[in-house]
Amino acid sequence: MNVLITGGARGIGAAAVRAFCAQGANVRFFYKNSEDAAALLSAQTGAEAIRCDVSDEAAVQAAFSQIGRIDVLINNAGIAHYGLLQDMTADEWHALFGTNVDGTFYCIKAALPAMLHEKTGCIINVSSMWGQVGASCEAAYSATKGAILALTKALAQELGPSGIRVNAVAPGVIETDMCKNLGADTLQELAEETPIGRLGTPEDVAQAMVYLANAGFVTGQVLAVNGGFVIT
Repeated sequence: MNVLITGGARGIGAAAVRAFCAQGANVRFFYKNSEDAAALLSAQTGAEAIRCDVSDEAAVQAAFSQIGRIDVLINNAGIAHYGLLQDMTADEWHALFGTNVDGTFYCIKAALPAMLHEKTGCIINVSSMWGQVGASCEAAYSATKGAILALTKALAQELGPSGIRVNAVAPGVIETDMCKNLGADTLQELAEETPIGRLGTPEDVAQAMVYLANAGFVTGQVLAVNGGFVIT
């Protein structure tokens, strides 16, 4: 199994790299800035690290030109923004959509020709529970993740006849760098509000990805990995 994971140097992406390598997959991962973390992860797992800013279509095309067949594409690269929408600049809005939505589009478009030729493939997009229900002070982020959910469901129908499956994971509050700005007290409150009684780990999400990669009769689905925080 040939797997490509975007945003693979840290957090959920790094956990996914480790999980798929443990399954014996041939793994490549994109990273943008975390060169030291990417090099260390590559040395530890044998996965190939490729520098690529997914918000740059030309960079994505150049990176894919170095890669052979991809069986599983995981669109994990993403950035967050916390604050009132009225205080958000247009540049911040476009940067958020550039990575979270445009980057997903560029990578899928680059991966599709080979998948369509082979009439097989698996695409896993990373959304968020806030893409399902929205979050105050994260309106723009929620909008990007809601777009990912709509894209996933539409593409599953479009690509299913070609043998290509498209699913999404919708993580809840996961212990990654993205949550560090919330503070220890807030994180504790969120853990207490979660029916499972704890925050999620990157490994929790990675295991959901492994499941979806191997679930041959599952497509167009959103797998919530949130400990019951949001039940839809």
